[in-house]
Amino acid sequence: MESRSEIISQWVVGVTFDQLPGQVVDLTKLRILDVMGLSIAGRSTPFGRSVLDSATELYSGSESRLWGTNARTSASGAALVNGALSQALEYDDTHNESIVHISSPSVAAALALVDKRGGSGRELISSIAIGNEISSRVGSVAPGEVHRRGFHPTGIFAPFGTAYLAGFLMRSSTDQLRDGAGIVGSLASGLIQCWADGTQTKFLHPGWAAMSGIVAATLSQAGMTGPAEVFEGRFGLFASHLQDQRLALNLDRLTLDLGSSWESLNASFKPFPAAHVIHPYIDALLRLRERSALRPSDVRRITCKVAPYIVGIVCEPVSEKRRPATDSQGRVSLQYTLAEAFALGSLGRRSYGENTLRDPEVLSLADRVDYEVDESFPGPQQFKGVVRVELNDGRFLEEVEEHNRGSKQNPMSDASVIGKFRENVGGVLSPDQADKIIEAVLSLERLEQASAITDLAISDD
Repeated sequence: MESRSEIISQWVVGVTFDQLPGQVVDLTKLRILDVMGLSIAGRSTPFGRSVLDSATELYSGSESRLWGTNARTSASGAALVNGALSQALEYDDTHNESIVHISSPSVAAALALVDKRGGSGRELISSIAIGNEISSRVGSVAPGEVHRRGFHPTGIFAPFGTAYLAGFLMRSSTDQLRDGAGIVGSLASGLIQCWADGTQTKFLHPGWAAMSGIVAATLSQAGMTGPAEVFEGRFGLFASHLQDQRLALNLDRLTLDLGSSWESLNASFKPFPAAHVIHPYIDALLRLRERSALRPSDVRRITCKVAPYIVGIVCEPVSEKRRPATDSQGRVSLQYTLAEAFALGSLGRRSYGENTLRDPEVLSLADRVDYEVDESFPGPQQFKGVVRVELNDGRFLEEVEEHNRGSKQNPMSDASVIGKFRENVGGVLSPDQADKIIEAVLSLERLEQASAITDLAISDD
């Protein structure tokens, strides 16, 4: 009987650009633009500077570009750096059900390989579509379960997408793709203990996943073998990481209708630089603020109805969420994020600054943000939010956001994603450079050499 990884490998070998649905192509191009912008914005953060400072020390070479700089490094190094920096603002897209940041690892790995090996725009789009689809499907086998156990889904599941993506670009055989998936299973990792103290290691995970996929595909081409039953085996991915025989695993999610039904279409762009499950609450609260011209001094309490699965991610421990020690801790706090968004009226690239994290008005409002678990709320396949504001004059105002903005059901416009890119590269790339990158990415299928887009992302700063 064929293993799941063998079935996926057979599909990957046969994928062509012409088989991709138009919507997948269009969204993949926007995802490339989004990730490049986020990575360039991430270079100015303390985390970004530490990663960039270590890159040439760890990864010598000149194969691939580090976006937003004039530096080059090895393909593996560029995948790590560009992928990691794209998470620095917690602003990259997410597959809703699995909560995997799918595009940061895929885009970083694919562009690093195209820089090194060459490849057309059509090949680049196809490879990223493959990587995103596999990452989404692997994460959907047991949604929410690894998060609950202290793992970051991106670190655990995205390496499989990038391993297949890399094998596709390297023209690996079916057997080599299967072995690459088996190898990368030993490289998949991602603890989120950093949430407890606000440190930065989670941001490395997309970059580590991107690099791991390249490493695994290279090793498999050199003859290294890996377990065929890396997913379903008795010591495989799910048995090792979940260790609960009562848990129902839907392994069919890995291969059912593969190539005809695209799970990655259920991924959401982010309009805010915060944990994705908080987004519907931000939009709902900002609408109430604007509609009723509210100020923090008007508010007695803000209560959010939440699904049970998000409590351990963004609601608890309450003392930690109301007083985040760092920006990275604030970005995964429902209480603090809503307080800053409401107090300042917006949430964007420059939010979660040191002064705001210590602002008495923001912190006072964070103390007035509570949550209530609503068992009727949907699971992670739908990010829903309900916000109820109690005012000091005795009135109650409520707003519902059924689907997070940026999702398939409530999409961001192309113009919004492009505007986000412009904001993120501002101050690093010139407006003319930004225009040229946008034009190149949106016409990517016509480029004979996809590396032309990274040639445009150069800064001497």
